Amino acid sequence: MITSVRLPGRHSSRSAKPGPPHEPPRPPAPSPTPFWARWLLPLATLVLLLVVLTRTPSQHGASLSYSDFVGKVGGGQVKTVDINDKGAIKGSLENGTKFTTRIPTALDNSRLEQQLRSKKVEITASRSSSGSPLGTLLVLFLPLLLIVALFVWARRQAARTLGGGLSAIGRARAKIIETERPTTRFEDVAGYEGVKQEISEIVDFLRHPERYAIAGAKGPRGVIMVGPPGTGKTLIARAVAGEAEVPFLSVTGSAFVEMFVGVGASRVRDLFAEARKRAPSIVFIDEIDAVGSRRGGASRVGGNDEREQTLNQLLAEMDGFDQASGIVVLAATNRPETLDPALLRPGRFDRHVTVPLPNQGERAAILAVHGRGKTLAPDVDWYVVARATPGFSGADLANLVNEAAINAVRAGGAVIDAQDLDEARDRLLLGRRESTNALLPEERHSVAVHESGHALVAALCEHADPVAKVTILPSGPALGATEQLPEAERHLYSESYLIDSLTVRLGGRAAELVVFGEGSTGAADDLAGATQIAARMIREFGLSPALGPVGYGSGAPHYLGGESPEEALQRPYSEQTQRIVDEETGRLVRQAEKRAVDLLRDHRAALDTLAGLLTTRETVDGSVVLDVLRQQPPRQDGHPPAAAGKPTSSS
Repeated sequence: MITSVRLPGRHSSRSAKPGPPHEPPRPPAPSPTPFWARWLLPLATLVLLLVVLTRTPSQHGASLSYSDFVGKVGGGQVKTVDINDKGAIKGSLENGTKFTTRIPTALDNSRLEQQLRSKKVEITASRSSSGSPLGTLLVLFLPLLLIVALFVWARRQAARTLGGGLSAIGRARAKIIETERPTTRFEDVAGYEGVKQEISEIVDFLRHPERYAIAGAKGPRGVIMVGPPGTGKTLIARAVAGEAEVPFLSVTGSAFVEMFVGVGASRVRDLFAEARKRAPSIVFIDEIDAVGSRRGGASRVGGNDEREQTLNQLLAEMDGFDQASGIVVLAATNRPETLDPALLRPGRFDRHVTVPLPNQGERAAILAVHGRGKTLAPDVDWYVVARATPGFSGADLANLVNEAAINAVRAGGAVIDAQDLDEARDRLLLGRRESTNALLPEERHSVAVHESGHALVAALCEHADPVAKVTILPSGPALGATEQLPEAERHLYSESYLIDSLTVRLGGRAAELVVFGEGSTGAADDLAGATQIAARMIREFGLSPALGPVGYGSGAPHYLGGESPEEALQRPYSEQTQRIVDEETGRLVRQAEKRAVDLLRDHRAALDTLAGLLTTRETVDGSVVLDVLRQQPPRQDGHPPAAAGKPTSSS
């Protein structure tokens, strides 16, 4: 699939970040449990059972029925008998054989006594015994001992699994950084001067709380930082702790959520108790949306109830701690639209600080930070690299420099030059270059024509961004690419710029129609991007005369993605309006395609020349595109050339 790739406006990652501060020495890990200790409980149970069994009274001799016993007495075969108070008899016969029997308590035993006396049997009496006292106690308390032993074993297993036992489940898993620990300062955070100026008031409040008390002013209770991923929210929070020189308690929102009911609220209480002990201090909750999401109705039960209890406890703690105690809560999130309104009201999070993507100057400063300690060639200009990376976050820039270093090592060197940075940018935007993905000759020519159409239309449109590079080398899913670099950082986009963007996106398909007379599947990405731009022009920006100045945009920033499925299913307009949007979208895309076709027909010679150069060289820069246009004048066939500016029919 042929894809015309333009530098995106947004990326998700972390911001430029110096090396982490030195960590404190960790306590030694607990020694592993000896092998013999695992078998201690089963062995103890076995010993107890053996003791009980050995203490049980044993049986002596054969057991005789009472009738047999009386018969043997009458026959003079019984020598001795021992009768206890329970009617049990132990005795011996004349031949020395031991026996046992029992006297029925319902019979008259006086005749038995007379019979024994008449036969001169030796009669003794004894008291019955149920065993030793130790055996009796073991029999009584053995179940209790087993239960206690099982509980001790379960507790030790939980201690090894949970890192602290059952008693540590409700503790806050906060990483506590003491006063002397934070080494990050505001000068270590490249760019973001406005953000640092706004948040520096927190530092002043923690350093000099008496100044605010004299003036009757109260410091901020909480500050929430909002922005795309990778813009350095955690780094800025660490810099605040470093500047204020106070303890810094860091925890993530997911650390409050546990499978046990009530653990989240317990951890919130424990976290703020630790902060009060170390006041003045800073509590930083990263990814607070994991615990601070909007509370639902009564129909939401189960895990949501536990999450809501945790949020309620967090709200209560932020209202409950003393304003003069010097505790400030910092939080960061990429999804502010999901947070509960009670969490964002004044008195809890008083300040909302937006940490946007860095602009061109800030990107150059961030690149310089990440370039420290690396060997750079003289041709490396961070301002040129910053201009070529619009929409990159700080973490994207860090990844860019790292990829350039890897590319330099792969090439057999240790010095990073401008070409390494350029190839690293292409790898991040387009993917890994497929050297084994050989194209057929006709496919190679088709890709060259397609990318030449993009490049020429971009050079001919007045409001389009300049062309930086055109290549037909496959990278990732793209068989070719036309890269455009903006001359300046844009914050607003005019209608003329958007229409030119539509025309450039359809330039590849237009070139195929002009040269081959038919389109191909290579324009699939171009068509999808153009349709999306046209639909937003009509639905959100009010740039359609048929629909008028009506906007149906969501208005909520989605830093982690585009339109949510809920918004797609619950559109705030009718099916009739959707039909108008579809018709106007098709009209804008068709007009852009017609305009691109007319421009390329007027410059057919330049199109053929540039396609030939691409087929031979595989990659050309933007200056080659301009040279080809200067050398190849537009066609003179009696018709005026197509306008390079905004067509009047699209207004």
